[in-house]
Amino acid sequence: MRFEIKLLGYPLEHSISPIFQKVALDSCGIEADYIACPVSESMLPNEVQKIREDGCLGANVTIPYKEKIIPMLDTIDSVASKLGAVNTIVKQNDKLIGYNTDIFGFTKGLIEHGRFKPTGKKAMIFGAGGAARAAAFALANQNVDRMTIINRNYERARLLSNELRNNGFSCYAQALDYEDLQSVVEQSDLIVNSTPIGMGKHPEENVSILTSNQLRRDIYVYDLVYSPIETPLIQQAKAAGAKTLGGLPMLIYQGASSFTMWTSCEAPVELMFEAANKTLNIK
Repeated sequence: MRFEIKLLGYPLEHSISPIFQKVALDSCGIEADYIACPVSESMLPNEVQKIREDGCLGANVTIPYKEKIIPMLDTIDSVASKLGAVNTIVKQNDKLIGYNTDIFGFTKGLIEHGRFKPTGKKAMIFGAGGAARAAAFALANQNVDRMTIINRNYERARLLSNELRNNGFSCYAQALDYEDLQSVVEQSDLIVNSTPIGMGKHPEENVSILTSNQLRRDIYVYDLVYSPIETPLIQQAKAAGAKTLGGLPMLIYQGASSFTMWTSCEAPVELMFEAANKTLNIK
């Protein structure tokens, strides 16, 4: 019997997850296909129901459904519950269980690939959605000194900063309006873009949330967008002489963690990176 693993989101034209997950499945000799399912919000319950059918091992969930999918599942683990966001669904005994592997992917990407240690640093996050929540909780777990969250919807940023405080993290968390942007950038050690701004085939694909004039050489810029590899933000950061990290390591590591949950096999991370790099023309 050939199994299926789904990727639920919209749009999905940019996603390379089916490519590196297919390589991983083949490498481990698992008879399964990883299938991108671009789905409208009205059809999302239908697609979730299909995961319950025989032959489906589970799914990944991406923008814009990481939060909206939660009521459609049977249960979620403690990490996903704390984040209020699910990116991985595993079927166990006919039950759909939601997990979140983004914290793991974010942290491993930043520390191991980026060689940046966030402990004691001042961080600034753009966004307040599922990816931003993972970034915020990951950095709080790493004991950053201060975290500032900036979002177009200020109320969402405020709620996220309040959650961090209510969860007993030691870092100081605050939400600010865009008008206070520059003063915060000047005091930050780490900038994280968790929005889709700068992503290929996005309405704002040519937009950078910051310019080179706003950045310092000693600021570290972590853009969670992975396609293109050099987003407008990363280009601006490099022009300022700052160190940068794109979103590919986070994508691979969170995907590898999901892979192990579905298959009980150790993910071939190096092969997954190779497939992703080849697809994105990284030499």
